[in-house]
Amino acid sequence: MADEKQVIIDYLKSKEKVKSKHYFKDFLELFPDKGPRQVKKILSDLVKEGVVEYWSSGSTTMYGLTGSGKQGHVGDQV
Repeated sequence: MADEKQVIIDYLKSKEKVKSKHYFKDFLELFPDKGPRQVKKILSDLVKEGVVEYWSSGSTTMYGLTGSGKQGHVGDQV
């Protein structure tokens, strides 16, 4: 599963300058041979490890690298 985690990390880093948060369906496209549950488990493991974080608008849950994007630096502004 380490290889799959790295695929997700590389994908997020490659898109970081354009888009910091991604829909679950974006990750399904990375693994056409895996089902949604398998991809969700990989993402959940990355969240538990602190590499990826959830972001929710209330109706939609998205994923991004921890600390990336505008919301990632809110705590830094004191």
